[in-house]
Amino acid sequence: MSNLNTWFEKAMNRDTYVESMEKHKESLERVYMGFQLSDEDKQNLAPLKEKKLRAISLTADWCGDAMVNLPIFMRIAEAAGIDDRYLIRDENLELMDQYLTNGTARSIPIIILIDQDGNETAKWGPRAPEVQEFVNNLRANVPPKEDPAHEAGFQLFIEGLTSRFTADADLWNSIKQDLLKTII
Repeated sequence: MSNLNTWFEKAMNRDTYVESMEKHKESLERVYMGFQLSDEDKQNLAPLKEKKLRAISLTADWCGDAMVNLPIFMRIAEAAGIDDRYLIRDENLELMDQYLTNGTARSIPIIILIDQDGNETAKWGPRAPEVQEFVNNLRANVPPKEDPAHEAGFQLFIEGLTSRFTADADLWNSIKQDLLKTII
Protein backbone atom coordinates (compact mmCIF):
# COMPACT_ATOMS: atom_id res chain seq x y z
CA MET A 1 0.00 0.00 0.00
CA SER A 2 1.45 3.30 -1.05
CA ASN A 3 1.39 6.46 0.99
CA LEU A 4 -2.19 7.71 1.04
CA ASN A 5 -1.44 11.41 1.55
CA THR A 6 -1.60 12.04 -2.20
CA TRP A 7 -5.11 10.57 -2.36
CA PHE A 8 -6.18 12.57 0.69
CA GLU A 9 -4.94 15.82 -0.86
CA LYS A 10 -6.76 15.03 -4.11
CA ALA A 11 -10.06 14.29 -2.34
CA MET A 12 -12.98 16.70 -1.91
CA ASN A 13 -13.81 18.08 1.51
CA ARG A 14 -17.22 17.23 2.92
CA ASP A 15 -19.00 20.40 1.84
CA THR A 16 -17.74 20.14 -1.74
CA TYR A 17 -18.76 16.49 -1.92
CA VAL A 18 -22.27 17.08 -0.56
CA GLU A 19 -22.78 20.11 -2.81
CA SER A 20 -21.74 18.04 -5.84
CA MET A 21 -24.37 15.38 -5.14
CA GLU A 22 -27.32 15.09 -7.51
CA LYS A 23 -29.08 11.79 -6.70
CA HIS A 24 -29.03 11.11 -2.95
CA LYS A 25 -28.18 14.53 -1.47
CA GLU A 26 -31.53 15.03 0.30
CA SER A 27 -31.50 11.48 1.68
CA LEU A 28 -27.91 11.83 2.93
CA GLU A 29 -28.84 15.10 4.62
CA ARG A 30 -31.97 13.49 6.14
CA VAL A 31 -29.86 10.74 7.70
CA TYR A 32 -27.26 13.26 8.87
CA MET A 33 -29.91 15.43 10.55
CA GLY A 34 -31.72 12.44 12.05
CA PHE A 35 -28.69 10.62 13.41
CA GLN A 36 -26.98 11.74 16.62
CA LEU A 37 -24.21 10.20 18.67
CA SER A 38 -24.84 9.57 22.35
CA ASP A 39 -22.82 11.44 24.96
CA GLU A 40 -21.06 8.15 25.73
CA ASP A 41 -20.11 7.73 22.05
CA LYS A 42 -18.70 11.26 22.01
CA GLN A 43 -16.67 10.59 25.18
CA ASN A 44 -15.29 7.37 23.67
CA LEU A 45 -14.32 9.16 20.46
CA ALA A 46 -12.79 12.28 22.06
CA PRO A 47 -9.35 10.70 22.75
CA LEU A 48 -8.96 10.07 19.00
CA LYS A 49 -8.61 13.83 18.46
CA GLU A 50 -4.99 13.56 19.67
CA LYS A 51 -4.21 11.11 16.86
CA LYS A 52 -5.21 13.65 14.19
CA LEU A 53 -6.61 10.92 11.98
CA ARG A 54 -7.86 11.65 8.50
CA ALA A 55 -10.29 9.73 6.32
CA ILE A 56 -10.63 9.06 2.62
CA SER A 57 -14.07 7.79 1.61
CA LEU A 58 -14.47 6.14 -1.77
CA THR A 59 -18.05 6.85 -2.76
CA ALA A 60 -20.55 7.75 -5.48
CA ASP A 61 -23.71 9.81 -5.43
CA TRP A 62 -25.87 6.97 -6.82
CA CYS A 63 -24.90 4.54 -4.05
CA GLY A 64 -27.58 3.88 -1.42
CA ASP A 65 -25.02 2.37 0.96
CA ALA A 66 -22.97 5.57 0.81
CA MET A 67 -26.12 7.61 1.34
CA VAL A 68 -26.76 5.92 4.71
CA ASN A 69 -23.21 5.13 5.89
CA LEU A 70 -21.44 8.41 5.16
CA PRO A 71 -23.64 10.74 7.23
CA ILE A 72 -23.22 8.41 10.22
CA PHE A 73 -19.47 8.42 9.65
CA MET A 74 -19.56 12.23 9.32
CA ARG A 75 -21.01 12.49 12.85
CA ILE A 76 -18.30 10.13 14.13
CA ALA A 77 -15.61 12.10 12.32
CA GLU A 78 -16.82 15.32 13.95
CA ALA A 79 -16.67 13.81 17.44
CA ALA A 80 -13.24 12.22 16.80
CA GLY A 81 -11.68 15.23 15.08
CA ILE A 82 -11.19 13.23 11.86
CA ASP A 83 -10.69 15.35 8.72
CA ASP A 84 -12.93 13.50 6.25
CA ARG A 85 -12.47 13.69 2.48
CA TYR A 86 -14.29 12.10 -0.45
CA LEU A 87 -13.23 10.54 -3.75
CA ILE A 88 -15.61 9.40 -6.47
CA ARG A 89 -15.06 5.68 -7.02
CA ASP A 90 -15.10 5.60 -10.82
CA GLU A 91 -12.69 8.54 -11.07
CA ASN A 92 -10.20 6.85 -8.72
CA LEU A 93 -10.09 3.19 -9.76
CA GLU A 94 -6.37 2.87 -9.02
CA LEU A 95 -7.14 3.41 -5.33
CA MET A 96 -10.50 1.61 -5.43
CA ASP A 97 -8.90 -1.52 -6.84
CA GLN A 98 -6.70 -1.73 -3.73
CA TYR A 99 -9.88 -2.05 -1.60
CA LEU A 100 -12.01 -4.56 -3.49
CA THR A 101 -14.71 -6.38 -1.53
CA ASN A 102 -14.08 -10.15 -1.60
CA GLY A 103 -11.16 -9.44 -3.94
CA THR A 104 -13.43 -8.68 -6.89
CA ALA A 105 -16.17 -6.11 -6.23
CA ARG A 106 -15.81 -2.33 -6.30
CA SER A 107 -18.36 -2.01 -3.50
CA ILE A 108 -18.67 1.34 -1.77
CA PRO A 109 -18.41 3.20 0.44
CA ILE A 110 -14.94 2.31 1.60
CA ILE A 111 -13.65 4.50 4.43
CA ILE A 112 -9.87 4.50 4.84
CA LEU A 113 -8.44 6.05 8.00
CA ILE A 114 -4.89 7.35 7.77
CA ASP A 115 -2.38 8.91 10.12
CA GLN A 116 -0.47 12.14 9.48
CA ASP A 117 2.22 10.23 7.57
CA GLY A 118 -0.35 8.82 5.13
CA ASN A 119 -0.30 5.29 6.53
CA GLU A 120 -3.55 3.35 6.71
CA THR A 121 -4.66 2.79 10.31
CA ALA A 122 -8.09 1.22 9.61
CA LYS A 123 -10.53 0.42 6.80
CA TRP A 124 -14.31 0.07 6.92
CA GLY A 125 -16.94 -0.78 4.35
CA PRO A 126 -19.00 -1.26 2.42
CA ARG A 127 -21.64 -2.49 4.92
CA ALA A 128 -22.17 -3.38 8.55
CA PRO A 129 -22.99 -7.12 8.96
CA GLU A 130 -26.57 -6.43 10.09
CA VAL A 131 -27.16 -4.28 7.02
CA GLN A 132 -25.71 -6.98 4.77
CA GLU A 133 -28.14 -9.48 6.28
CA PHE A 134 -31.08 -7.12 5.73
CA VAL A 135 -30.02 -6.49 2.10
CA ASN A 136 -29.59 -10.21 1.45
CA ASN A 137 -33.07 -10.96 2.84
CA LEU A 138 -34.69 -8.16 0.83
CA ARG A 139 -32.81 -9.11 -2.36
CA ALA A 140 -34.00 -12.74 -2.04
CA ASN A 141 -37.44 -11.52 -3.16
CA VAL A 142 -36.13 -10.12 -6.47
CA PRO A 143 -36.79 -12.45 -9.41
CA PRO A 144 -33.78 -13.58 -11.48
CA LYS A 145 -32.59 -11.27 -14.29
CA GLU A 146 -34.08 -13.59 -16.95
CA ASP A 147 -37.53 -13.26 -15.38
CA PRO A 148 -39.79 -10.60 -16.97
CA ALA A 149 -40.74 -9.50 -13.43
CA HIS A 150 -37.08 -8.76 -12.53
CA GLU A 151 -37.16 -5.03 -13.32
CA ALA A 152 -40.29 -4.38 -11.23
CA GLY A 153 -38.96 -6.58 -8.41
CA PHE A 154 -35.61 -4.81 -8.46
CA GLN A 155 -37.34 -1.42 -8.33
CA LEU A 156 -39.32 -2.54 -5.25
CA PHE A 157 -36.05 -3.75 -3.70
CA ILE A 158 -34.42 -0.33 -4.23
CA GLU A 159 -37.47 1.51 -2.87
CA GLY A 160 -37.56 -0.72 0.22
CA LEU A 161 -33.84 -0.26 0.76
CA THR A 162 -33.98 3.51 0.38
CA SER A 163 -36.99 3.79 2.67
CA ARG A 164 -35.32 1.79 5.43
CA PHE A 165 -31.91 3.44 4.94
CA THR A 166 -33.38 6.94 5.37
CA ALA A 167 -35.62 6.27 8.37
CA ASP A 168 -34.55 3.26 10.44
CA ALA A 169 -32.72 4.41 13.57
CA ASP A 170 -32.01 0.79 14.58
CA LEU A 171 -30.23 0.23 11.26
CA TRP A 172 -28.30 3.47 11.78
CA ASN A 173 -27.26 2.26 15.23
CA SER A 174 -25.98 -1.03 13.76
CA ILE A 175 -23.89 0.96 11.28
CA LYS A 176 -22.59 3.21 14.06
CA GLN A 177 -21.62 0.26 16.25
CA ASP A 178 -19.73 -1.43 13.40
CA LEU A 179 -17.95 1.81 12.49
CA LEU A 180 -16.99 2.43 16.14
CA LYS A 181 -15.67 -1.13 16.47
CA THR A 182 -13.34 -0.41 13.53
CA ILE A 183 -12.32 3.12 14.50
CA ILE A 184 -11.81 2.98 18.27
